[in-house]
Amino acid sequence: MGVGDVTAQRLVEKKTSHEHDYKRTLTFLGLGTFMVGPALVIWYKTLSVVVKGSGKSVVLKKVGLDQLCFSPTFIGCFLCALGFAQGKDFQQIRKDISRDYQDILLTNYKIWPLVQLGNFYLTPLQYQTLVVQAVAICWNTYISWKTQLRQQDKIEK
Repeated sequence: MGVGDVTAQRLVEKKTSHEHDYKRTLTFLGLGTFMVGPALVIWYKTLSVVVKGSGKSVVLKKVGLDQLCFSPTFIGCFLCALGFAQGKDFQQIRKDISRDYQDILLTNYKIWPLVQLGNFYLTPLQYQTLVVQAVAICWNTYISWKTQLRQQDKIEK
């Protein structure tokens, strides 16, 4: 997540090293280390217990559960945690979620189902989180940029 934030700030937002928001990067790094990574490991282990077997039907069930249960819930939880980590109050977090949640979830559905089809079908359980995190560099770049858009607009005004 830290790499995604650095990529967002440097390549997407075109910030120089003097403009770089290191606190933002540390926030994303901390959330990735203490929330996202552990949650994904637990989720993939849970999926392997709940949906047993192998084959295409098992993969489709895992992707379905991942995208219909985990993703919508986790995106909301992540946006809450990010807001609290940024020092926002509950009202501001609610505004941010109502503004960004739908776009983020729809973008999620453009990327992750296909990634997860390949991941659940081809990747052994112990490497599934690693595969997701490799793709997540791009995803986290998007999340960092998307969640900071309004912040940048406020600063520039």
